[in-house]
Amino acid sequence: MHLLSINVGKERAVSFGKKGITGIYKLPMCTPVAITRDGLEGDAVCDTKNHGGPDQAVYVYGTTDYDWWSKELDQDLAPGTFGENLTVADLETAPLHIGDRLRVGAVLLEVTAPRAPCVVLAGRMGDPMFVKRFRQAERPGVYCRVIDSGTVSAGDPVSLEPYRGETLTVLEDFRLYYDSEADEAAIRRALAAPIDIRGRGEYEERLAALLAKA
Repeated sequence: MHLLSINVGKERAVSFGKKGITGIYKLPMCTPVAITRDGLEGDAVCDTKNHGGPDQAVYVYGTTDYDWWSKELDQDLAPGTFGENLTVADLETAPLHIGDRLRVGAVLLEVTAPRAPCVVLAGRMGDPMFVKRFRQAERPGVYCRVIDSGTVSAGDPVSLEPYRGETLTVLEDFRLYYDSEADEAAIRRALAAPIDIRGRGEYEERLAALLAKA
């Protein structure tokens, strides 16, 4: 695997149901980009309540997923279309595990969560039904925390370091997010993994609600 593209977005005013600003429109960079624990240098994160922060500092998507979408949508899709920061050649995201690490050049990332689609993605794709399509496709991409900061360049090698502890796959986490009937064991399994802080808070609330009913 290698880093095909580094994508950075600036603030842009949009009207996806309501007016606001977004950084989802990301463009490939032709120069090296620094990555810190807060994300890519110069990249805009506008909805800080739901996105960004140390546990969602970098969003990664793979060309295997892009190839599937290109056939599904019958069009070529440029890197950055899904708002990812890093496009990795030959990567498929759903089979990864929470806690897996991706070494991208000098930078080390740790997988923390799948991406849950929202209306901004639907607006970006020009399809009001795209949230549903993205969920059904089960190719979510992955959010990562930054373990080792550094500078990356397109073409850098990318390697996978599997997580050795108790965990679940990105796809299992993605499905669990939507499963309102998930049992205590499934939620505890997610909480045992190094998931992102937003997901942890949501799963802890769901677990508390289950225990309250017991």
